[in-house]
Amino acid sequence: MADHGENVIPGMLITDGCYLKPSKRARVLAILDALSRDSTVSQFELGRQLHLSGAMVNQYLKQLQSEQLIEFYPVNGKSYNYTLTEQGKASRQRMFSDYSSETVRLYSTIKEFVLNRLGFLEKQGKTKLVLFGASETCEVVLSALRETGFQILALLDNDTKKQGQIFNGHVVSAPHVLDQVDCDAVVITSFGKQAEIFEQLEPYSEKRGFQIVRF
Repeated sequence: MADHGENVIPGMLITDGCYLKPSKRARVLAILDALSRDSTVSQFELGRQLHLSGAMVNQYLKQLQSEQLIEFYPVNGKSYNYTLTEQGKASRQRMFSDYSSETVRLYSTIKEFVLNRLGFLEKQGKTKLVLFGASETCEVVLSALRETGFQILALLDNDTKKQGQIFNGHVVSAPHVLDQVDCDAVVITSFGKQAEIFEQLEPYSEKRGFQIVRF
C-alpha cells in the first residue's frame, strides 16, 4: 500500500542534533540552569552535558562571571563552586520563560505537522488507526489526535519490555495483533526505525488492506 512521505522533528534544552543546533543563548541558559541545581558540578561534567570542550566551558563561565551572573568560590587549588548571583537567578528565570514559550510554539507546530500529514486519511473517511512505536514521537501524535475524529484501535511496539505496559492510556501490544485488528491505516510513530518497521508491516498491509503512513 502507499507510503506517504518522510520528515523529522524533535528537541530539548540542549541537543546535539543536525537540525536543532543549540545557540549561544541556549548554552548560557543550560549552564545557568545546571549551576542553579548543583553549584559543585565540574567543568568536565558541564562540557559533557553541553557537548562542549573544557576550554569552551571555561570561556562561558568567565563570561558569566564578568557579567556578574555567577560567582566563583574556590574549594581547593583546582576546583570551584559556582553560585548564581541574584542577577544570574533573574536572568535564568527570564531566559527559561522565553525558552519555554519557544518550546510550546515548536510543540504546537509539530502537532499541526502531524495533522497535516494525516489529513488525507480523514478526507477519505479512514479514521481507524493503529500506531506503531511507543516512543516520544508517539506521545506527540496521540496529543495531536486527541480532539479529532481519529480512533486509535491499538498501539504496537516490537520491544517486549514495553508490551503489556500502559502508554498514555493505551496498552502496548505486539505486532501480531494486526491479524485481529480491522484498521484503515497503521501510522509509524518511531522516527528512528521507520524503514525497518515499514518492511515489517508490508506483508500485513497486503493481507489486511490497510495503508502504511510514515512521517
